[in-house]
Formats: sequence, structure tokens, C-alpha cells
Amino acid sequence: MTQQRRRKIIVVFHKKQPTMTLTEEILSQLPGDVLGGLRRADGILASLRDNITPVPMVVKENKQPLGTVDWDVVICGGTLGILIGCALALKGVRVALIERSILRGREQEWNISRKELDVFLQLGLLTDAELEIAIATDYPKARVSFLGGSEIWVEGVLNIGVDPVYLLETLKQKFLAAGGKLFENTPFAGVVVHPDGVMVEAGSRFKARLLIDAMGHLSPITQQVRQGQKPDGLCLVVGSCAQGFPENHYGDILSSFTPLQNQCQYFWEAFPARDGRTTYLFTYMDAHPQRLGLETLFEEYLRLMPEYQGVELNQLTFKRALFGFFPSYRHPLLTPWSRILPVGDSSGSQSPLSFGGFGAMVRHLQRLTFGIDSALQTDQLSAKALVLLQSYQPSLSVTWLFQRAMSVGVDQKIDPNQINQLLSAVFLEMQKLGEPVLKPFLQDVVQFPALTQTLLKTATAHPALVVKTMTQVGLGTLLDWMVHYGNLGVYSALFWLSQRVEPWVENLPRVPKYYCDRWIDSWKYGSGAE
Repeated sequence: MTQQRRRKIIVVFHKKQPTMTLTEEILSQLPGDVLGGLRRADGILASLRDNITPVPMVVKENKQPLGTVDWDVVICGGTLGILIGCALALKGVRVALIERSILRGREQEWNISRKELDVFLQLGLLTDAELEIAIATDYPKARVSFLGGSEIWVEGVLNIGVDPVYLLETLKQKFLAAGGKLFENTPFAGVVVHPDGVMVEAGSRFKARLLIDAMGHLSPITQQVRQGQKPDGLCLVVGSCAQGFPENHYGDILSSFTPLQNQCQYFWEAFPARDGRTTYLFTYMDAHPQRLGLETLFEEYLRLMPEYQGVELNQLTFKRALFGFFPSYRHPLLTPWSRILPVGDSSGSQSPLSFGGFGAMVRHLQRLTFGIDSALQTDQLSAKALVLLQSYQPSLSVTWLFQRAMSVGVDQKIDPNQINQLLSAVFLEMQKLGEPVLKPFLQDVVQFPALTQTLLKTATAHPALVVKTMTQVGLGTLLDWMVHYGNLGVYSALFWLSQRVEPWVENLPRVPKYYCDRWIDSWKYGSGAE
């Protein structure tokens, strides 16, 4: 017999390692728990969409007088609160600024237009020399472009990158020198409103005449006022600052090179930065739970980056990752309590399209400084008096139609290129009307004459596209918008008239003057005349 030899075969099974996503791969290279921060932000976003965020109860009322107070103003939220805090301290107001961590600006520049920075000079917050040091980048012009359309170039829009680290440290030192007191590592816990003041709980107690809420759109005070109300719109933003791009000294303000994807129209921004190039991907949507999250959007950002900037990811050295979301509400925040004033994103006075955070605070800094100082001097600190400092602005409310036209419902079916076609047509007509129409719109300054001209030109030149858009946004949105559009015209007329009676207002007694000045401010900002 032939003896068969049997070969023993040993098969070794290796456990398959999960493949890292682009987002996990890139963010893991950065210092700190960036990926964890992204996922925590996604958790907050999901809770907001699912309407399961618990409503904090941080504001209480007590009918007993507080008696003496230690401060005129306590400001909660130092990162942007230092702007208004420093401005008030320079006016002699006794200000305590509480910040939950260390008051320090982020490394990434804040982009803004140069003209908007004049307020720092006007309020004495910075000297000319200090302002120039605060400007980290300054590029010549920026592009607006859409898939299938022509490129439009503009100057002087978001072309300045401000160094937050230098800016906040400079304001901090001026704030302290003016007598302001800074309390770092002091998180806000609650406030009791008395007839004659507020008692702020933040580790220790702060007794003041007025509380200013600068804690942002997730402020617990704002959340208590909203009572779990879901936002009417969301803007999701992801991005990074990296080195290794082809040399490019220009920016993108608004760019789109893809049709609808994931029921979203993707928009891009790009800015030269001191240590590289900053690029952002953002998109508008409602608060439906099925919408994509920040991590998914970051994955899309990395997937499309090579096509957008003409560079492979492995050629880039990533310095920082950026992400966040901005909830917006159609109606102004009406704080029911006296002696509490929300400012910036806490007040919901940011644009549903672009400016929030630093931009929202800077845009209203002068108005708020003079208004708060006047309210303190005249003791107009009731809810009725303070609401005039954060009043309805038709110039913002009309932009809700544009936000809606740049987004689609989670199950809505439209031509995938419709939004690009609409925006390309609108910006082409604005370009024909000239810089006085185009440039303010890119800075979210919507004015009645310019808006009317643009609408008429677009409707005449592209009637079929306008009809498609009207169907997309719906009759209810259109009717609501028409009210705000009409109010924009009314506010424009009222502000024009107010300029004729301004000398008369200056001679009024202090209390009536407070109310007249606030109404004039509301007409000015509500008509886009700022």
C-alpha cells in the first residue's frame, strides 16, 4: 500500500480591524480631544433636534427688596462679554465679569469687514496702533461663485482676520485698568430677580442692578425663556486651518460647486490665515431629527476638499479643526424678567444666514453700550424698558425667506441644481445693480430699496426660476415674509423721519429721551441703516 501523507493546514483568522473614517484619521492627529469635542457637539445637536434637552430653571423671582448692591452690572460669559464689559467700564459703570473658564481668545482668527472694526476706535476700546496689531490677516478681494454660474469678485467683505488672543487680552487689561473685576473659573449657576436688583449665584454671590447674559445661544437663561422650543432653522459649520495649499491670497465668501447632496446645499468659505488657510463648509436646514450631524458633515468636508481647493489631503498639515452649529428663531427673544438683558447670540439677534458670535456682538456693540448706560442712568431696567434694547428687526426677519430658499425639506423633491441656479441669477442681477446693492447684502445688511430692486430684476429676468422657488418655500413662508418686507419699508421711512427730529430728541428729559433713542435705534437697525 502507498502511504498517503496528510498535510496539516493551520488557518489563522485575524480579527478585522475597523477602518478609520477620514474624520477620525485627521482629527486624531490634532492635540486635545478634538474628535470627542465634535461628538459632544453632535450630542447636543441631537438633543435639540429630538426636543429632549431639559429646560434649566436658573432664574427665580423674589418680591423682597435686595437692598444695597455691589455692582451696576454683572456680565455672564466672558469671551464676548468682555467687549461690552470693557466699553461699559470705560464709561464708569461698575462691572463684574464672570467666566466659567479662563478668559482667552481662540487661535483661529475671526473674519470681519474693516469698517465694522471702527467701533473699537469710536468707543475707545483700542487705539489705531492696537487695532493694526489685532489684525492678523488682510486679503485684497473675495469670490462669490455657484455651480454653472459666473464668478463675482468683491472687495472689503470679511477680508480682515482678527487675532482673538491679542484682542481679548488687550480688552481684558483695559477692563481691569478701568475698574472692572474679572472672575475666571466661575460658572454661572443661577439668578434671583428682586424688585431693585439681581442676586447672581456663581460660586459666590454677586449683587447687581442688572445682569447681562452673554453666554451664547445655549445660555441656560435663554433656554429657560424658550421652554424647549425647537429652533426654526439651523446652520451647521465645519472646517479647519491647514498648511500646504497652493498659494492663494484671495478668499471665498460664498461658493458652491455641487448640486444638492444629503438633502443639503453645501456652501464653502475660504480665508487666508496667518498660519495657513482656513476653509469652511456650511449648510442650512430645519431641526428635523433625520438631518445629518456634524461628524457626517465633517466627513463630507474632507471628501470634497480636494475638489474644492485643488489639493490632496495628504499634502496638507492640519493645524486646527473647527465645528459648530447656530440655531435661529423667527421671532425675537422676549425675556419676561426685569433686570436681565440677553446680548449677542443669547438674544437671538444674529442673522439666520451668516453673522453670529463675534460679528453679532460687534455689529450691536455701540448701540448696546449707549443703550445700557442710559438705562442704568435713568433706572429703566424693567422688562418693558429693556426689551427695546433687543427689539424686532425686519432687516433680519426678511432674510428668513433667503434661508428657506437655500435649504430643502427632509423629504422635499426639487431640481438638484435649483438653489445654485437661483443664487447665480440673484447675484448676477445684484452685480448689475452695482456695489451699493451687492456689498451690503454680502454683509447681511438688507435695505428696502436695494432688496426691492433685486427682487424686481430677478423676477423680470428669471420668472420661471422665481416660480419654482416660490413653490419650494411654500405659501405660508411667502405670506410671513411679505409682512416683514412691508415692515422693512415702514422702518426705513420711520428712520428717515427720525433724522429730521433728532435735534428735538436731544433736548428731551432723560427718561423720555431713553425711549425715543431706543425707538430710533430699532428703526435704524431694523431698516439695515447701520
